[in-house]
Amino acid sequence: METATKPDTQPVHGIVLLDKPLGLSSNAALQRVRRLYGRPTAGHTGSLDPLATGMLPICLGEATKIAGLLLGGRKAYETQIALGRRTSTGDAEGEVVEEAPVPALTRVEVEARLARLVGPQLQTPPMFSAVHVGGKRLYELARLGMEVDRPARQIEILALDLRQFATDRLTLSVVCTTGTYIRTLAEDVAKALGTVGHVARLHRLWVEPFRTAPMHTLEALERIAASGAGALAQLVLPLEQALAGTPDIHLDAEAARRLAQGQRVPAEGDPGLKAVYGPMRHLLGLAELSADGSLNARRLFTWAIDSKACVQPNAVERDPSGR
Repeated sequence: METATKPDTQPVHGIVLLDKPLGLSSNAALQRVRRLYGRPTAGHTGSLDPLATGMLPICLGEATKIAGLLLGGRKAYETQIALGRRTSTGDAEGEVVEEAPVPALTRVEVEARLARLVGPQLQTPPMFSAVHVGGKRLYELARLGMEVDRPARQIEILALDLRQFATDRLTLSVVCTTGTYIRTLAEDVAKALGTVGHVARLHRLWVEPFRTAPMHTLEALERIAASGAGALAQLVLPLEQALAGTPDIHLDAEAARRLAQGQRVPAEGDPGLKAVYGPMRHLLGLAELSADGSLNARRLFTWAIDSKACVQPNAVERDPSGR
């Protein structure tokens, strides 16, 4: 039975790291977390299939403004690949469409072939994916029995390590860049081993920049919700922690006011996207520093328009490091 808390008097802005359960879509998981926090604006960063479990960052309130930035981070997975059978979806939920014998390989041989798959490469998204082609999502076309050409994408497999090895099963740990489909990687691994295969199990270990932050199950969140919205709020990571890897710029009150009004302000540093802080180290949002030394607002939080304080409402005392 789901528990819904009453909205707190103080809006919640930050990230909840959900350990998504098996069998639930990312959107369904998002909606359950959103209800617990009083139905604020919310979004997730990086879908997980119903078959997959693990870290799903849920952005609440103003954190939705930086969801796109979080999408670009590296991710780590543990996956089990079943060898000898290829399925229509690339995972255990699909129908078997091809079978092939599994060669007898030693662990050393498997590790050598896995090593060839590490590095930058082009990867074609699977038909059962949310990629848009011709105004339609690929999974919509796949459900109609259609297969269409889709453009390959540049990805990088940063690490691919063999954890367990059996006759027809491999357990791998994977670190990869955004946009990587583990189902496609599983088929590539099987091909490199001289057979076919599909994802039998998939668990996301972490998403940058939350490598060491704890995840929370839905059951745990619902249990804590019984203690009140204040207890739930303690599990929300501050925006500063989400932007810990983004270079920062600090502005005085006048420069912060001008930036919030849409004006360019002078700043020093290397060009690129910056996390902008105002007086008293209060986070204002994201801005782009141009090569000519001018800072232009990109995504500012609502409190940035308050030229008197520039204080985010529920994180006044937080250390920008996230501690």
